[in-house]
Amino acid sequence: MRRAAFIAAMAALAWAGIAGGAPTPTDRPTPQVAIFYYAWYGTPTSDGAWEHWAQGGNAPPQAIGSNFYPARGLYSSGRPAVVRAQMREIAGTGVDTVIVSWWGPGSVEDGRLPFVVAAAQSAGLHVALHVEPWVGRTPQGVADALRGFAALGIRDAYVYDSAASPDEDWRSALQGLNGVRVFANTPLAGKALKGGFQGIYTYDVLVYDGSSFGRMCENARQVGLLCAPSVGPGFDARRATGDPRVRDRNDGRWYDHMWQAAVRASPDLVTITSYNEWHEGTQIEPARASNGLYACYDGAWGLDGGRAQRAYIDRTTYWVGKLRGALETPLRAGSKTSKSSKSQ
Repeated sequence: MRRAAFIAAMAALAWAGIAGGAPTPTDRPTPQVAIFYYAWYGTPTSDGAWEHWAQGGNAPPQAIGSNFYPARGLYSSGRPAVVRAQMREIAGTGVDTVIVSWWGPGSVEDGRLPFVVAAAQSAGLHVALHVEPWVGRTPQGVADALRGFAALGIRDAYVYDSAASPDEDWRSALQGLNGVRVFANTPLAGKALKGGFQGIYTYDVLVYDGSSFGRMCENARQVGLLCAPSVGPGFDARRATGDPRVRDRNDGRWYDHMWQAAVRASPDLVTITSYNEWHEGTQIEPARASNGLYACYDGAWGLDGGRAQRAYIDRTTYWVGKLRGALETPLRAGSKTSKSSKSQ
């Protein structure tokens, strides 16, 4: 029996060699899903002024800095009740982690972070930071700030525009940072490795269309980094920034396309751009029609009216399940399924 077991073990090792040594799907950890979240909105009633809804020279409530209109109306991210409802909605999709946009010490988002974290954790979600390029940001400043977030239970950080600082500066700053996984905003595993990062993500769903996800994740695996490609429903920032580039949602087909590309790449995580970045039109938060001036989700997966408002939330639930089910039933090539500019 021992001889038979030995022969079986050798056969398994030989097969692993033929397959390039890659672990079988059932050996891989369950992929995680994280979503980018913005706590920067405000209203005169709650905050004394319109915050972010007026971006692009718009005058709320008649005109807002988005081509879409939120189903819950123009809200304040400073209201705990709003944030708790949003976190419950996110948790209901099966997403694991909320990646909170953070603009550095002393920012509005910094002040709101404690109750955003509390709301997320009460909904069963983990919290990560999206470290934005605040004025004067340095790699050492980022590392020092991240050390202070251990008490909030924050263990992951995604650094937007990480290429703005030299790789050697990042490596020097991050080498003494323990207990936090830091992801570089790049598809280039080699560059992230030089910078001392633990993983890579793309964020931008306009430039990165999913075609490079497989190569990106394979390169990351080869050098021992985590791969977290970003998927999103589309892009439209015309009303907020004047950017003429548009990635049409195609009634949900683009979201399906990006998710399918991410699933095929066998990622460690999938990051979603975004829950509520209304300025760039990447949001999946429920939207509704408003006086014919704003786009909504009518037509997505054949839905209309009230049923369409949650279309992208519900589709996210589908894809989170598909991602995890892919460990047993991977999608085959050819199978069918039914940041660009950031501004503070």
